[in-house]
Amino acid sequence: MPRPPAAPESTGPGEARAESAAAPGRSAPARHEGARPAIPSSKAKHRGGVADDSRFERVLEGLRDRVRAITFAEGLPGATEGVTARADVLHQLDDYVLPRVRRPDTPLLIAVAGSTGAGKSTLVNSLVGEQVTTTGVRRPTTNSPVLACNPADVDWFNEASFLPTLPRVRQEGLAMPGKDGMLVLAASECMPKGVALLDTPDVDSAVAAHHEFAAKFLDAADLWVFVTTSRRYADARVWEFLQVARDRDTSLAVVLSRVPERGHEQLTHHFGAMLDANGLGNAARFHIPETDQIAGERFTANTADRIRDYLADVAGDLAKRDRVSRRTFIGVVDSFRTRVPELAKQVERQVEIGRVLEKSAATAYDTAVAEVTRSVQDGSLLRGNLLARWQDIAASGELARTMRLRGKRRATTSEQAAERVKALQGAVRDSLQALILSSAGRAAEQVAERWEEVPGAAAMADAARGEAAGGELARRTREEITGWQQRVAELVAADGATKRSVARFVTFDATAFTLVLIVDLLGYAAVEPTTPRSAGPTPQRLLKGLFGAESLRNIGTMARDDLQRCVTELLNTERARFLDALSAAGLPQEADAVQLYQATYNLEIAR
Repeated sequence: MPRPPAAPESTGPGEARAESAAAPGRSAPARHEGARPAIPSSKAKHRGGVADDSRFERVLEGLRDRVRAITFAEGLPGATEGVTARADVLHQLDDYVLPRVRRPDTPLLIAVAGSTGAGKSTLVNSLVGEQVTTTGVRRPTTNSPVLACNPADVDWFNEASFLPTLPRVRQEGLAMPGKDGMLVLAASECMPKGVALLDTPDVDSAVAAHHEFAAKFLDAADLWVFVTTSRRYADARVWEFLQVARDRDTSLAVVLSRVPERGHEQLTHHFGAMLDANGLGNAARFHIPETDQIAGERFTANTADRIRDYLADVAGDLAKRDRVSRRTFIGVVDSFRTRVPELAKQVERQVEIGRVLEKSAATAYDTAVAEVTRSVQDGSLLRGNLLARWQDIAASGELARTMRLRGKRRATTSEQAAERVKALQGAVRDSLQALILSSAGRAAEQVAERWEEVPGAAAMADAARGEAAGGELARRTREEITGWQQRVAELVAADGATKRSVARFVTFDATAFTLVLIVDLLGYAAVEPTTPRSAGPTPQRLLKGLFGAESLRNIGTMARDDLQRCVTELLNTERARFLDALSAAGLPQEADAVQLYQATYNLEIAR
């Protein structure tokens, strides 16, 4: 879409041409009926307008809703950049673009911004023609922005229409500063209708909140008048703001103030060269000499006349006024082609971080499940003290007698053996619990180490690990293993072989039988080659005396799968602590980036 011509250029630094329109502070220019709309109407498509204003508004609102819905995880990479970009786009949509789409009669807003101590407030008072804002030696002076407008336009700048989240107060009588964060509305008959001047906070203030404040108002303005001094015009902060104006093709005038008489030409020439080198050669340029001719907090001589005439020219000529506002409006809409995708990139950056963190948690706990499974299958769990306990009871023959007890002839011996069986059963439970807890602990350490490599993620890992403290996992693990042992016993009792064994023997000890089956499931076959013959019968030998091979395989498969499920659920619950911490951080979703790209495309189609 072709852009309209730029705002009127000056013939040289500080020499913008003045035409026959009255300036703020002089008699207000006559205002024609049917004044220009702030944005082109649907009939002006050939001039770079919008083909369907209502559709364009809906698309903009859709973009605004998409941007507003984006969240970022605080502290993680991309959060600061993403939050800033999100707020930047939202402010410009809510405070500048949408109001001008909805209200064709929007007053032209001229924002006076710039460096600390540049004399912005003095300049604003001089442009208006009376004191509407305060000046002083305290820096930063402008802790509350002041907006000067004609009394007929004051209502337009109320909370419902202009920066609705910002508190404001109407100035009555002598100009007084407002509170930090409050907009002061100064109605003045010296201001022409349809034009407002805004004295903004310093862009390089030592107070960080003033930077955001200044940017917020600049985002809502049609024309920037940027003021810097002969000592501070090379500061990085100055050029950051000027480059924003360049990138958005904002209508811009620059003022170099406090220029000493000595070296005047060199200073203005160098400043002009910097503007040209930074792509700002089309900006109207002015300078204000170093002077003490100030009274009533405004210049007493004709110091600001050229700037006043320039603004009067813009404000009084409808065509120029339209050109200035349209250039800024179209430049802002054009800027969304890059600003929204840049926001989407920050979304994608955090989505990728979330994916990496989630994968590291999944990998660590999947590894833990595999470790437990391997330790169960390869007999690792049976080595050491637990194996010695088994061999002791198996070699004594008491286990076999407990499983095949006839009558009450050996009742005393059976009771003693039963106690040893239960002790071994408890040892098995304790060993399984210790295995699962140690694997879970290693997994948590691995996740924490991986997350600590990502700036800002360590706190989330600490929170997740804190949730796991307090013995909750140990309690649940013990309950799960006990429940698994009971279910194995139920499998044994439900099998037909048990009923046959009950018929063959007077007594059948299900506890002992279940223990033998569990020891077999824990990989005894893997350690059997290392056990001496004196260790007694193997679990398989004891089991085959009561079960058929097929029945034994079925029970073993079901019991092994049940244990695998218990282990997986326990460790997945621990993994979920990290995933919950990740979810609570407010990371954006991958679909958010896709929707932002789609909203940008929709905007292009609607233009």
